Amino acid sequence: MPSDDEKEKLVSPGLSLNLASLWLLLFLIWLVINSSFAVPIVMIGALISFGLALVFVRRSAVWHDVGLTPRAAYHFLAYTGVFFIELVKANINMLRYVYAPRIDIRPGIVKVNLRLRSPVGRLALANSIALTPGSLVMDISDDALFIHWLDVKTTDPETAREIIAEPFEKHLGEIFG
Repeated sequence: MPSDDEKEKLVSPGLSLNLASLWLLLFLIWLVINSSFAVPIVMIGALISFGLALVFVRRSAVWHDVGLTPRAAYHFLAYTGVFFIELVKANINMLRYVYAPRIDIRPGIVKVNLRLRSPVGRLALANSIALTPGSLVMDISDDALFIHWLDVKTTDPETAREIIAEPFEKHLGEIFG
């Protein structure tokens, strides 16, 4: 059951903006996945997206801190570009490992210190790292991620953060805080 403070947030003016932002994001994802503008598909997608957005915004305080601004939209597009570049680089590295005559890797677990404070930002960072081949987020503890890295280049948490997380952190910090 939501506390009085959470109930107050539920009726705040930002609720409608967060609801609209999340609905739009979910609806665009629906359209991309279905790749169709047929009226029934668009209507079903709009209803399902609205229902999911309503549930997430009303039941989770996480979505109250996320707002759609032109600056956040710009950084989301920039983050998307950075993510695809990092994804291609990681896949090329994996090809090198797979097709090398002798596999020379040093797998291990490294600690990466987080700079992001928002739970959604941390989640987005952890998913971005996990989606790039060669790394997997194993745990989020306090202000650190513990990452299984296929080829450990350093065990220093700050240097590991620069290599693994920094490409994403700048833009995710601007989007989610």
